[in-house]
Amino acid sequence: MRIKVTSKLLPEVRRGKPLRVAVNGKWVDAYAGETVAAVLLAEGIQVFRHTARARAPRGVYCGMGLCYECLVTVDEVRAVRACVTPVADGMRIEIDAEPAL
Repeated sequence: MRIKVTSKLLPEVRRGKPLRVAVNGKWVDAYAGETVAAVLLAEGIQVFRHTARARAPRGVYCGMGLCYECLVTVDEVRAVRACVTPVADGMRIEIDAEPAL
């Protein structure tokens, strides 16, 4: 969920230009300057992928591109770090967030 209102205690919320990106084929709202991870989290998505062997859930961990836990597929490019990749209008993001069987 994105912050929508401000208070006297917080600075004014300023957003970049509105964009649309597709997450697993569903078009969602985004804003210029946001990362892929920010968009996914705003949509309530916390699990971005599962590990290959154990199918353990992974999402944002370090938030600065060091740990590689938040890997997603962006415009058919695999293993993109969601936490440091800025969104672009029309971007297609694929996540492996299916529950482990």
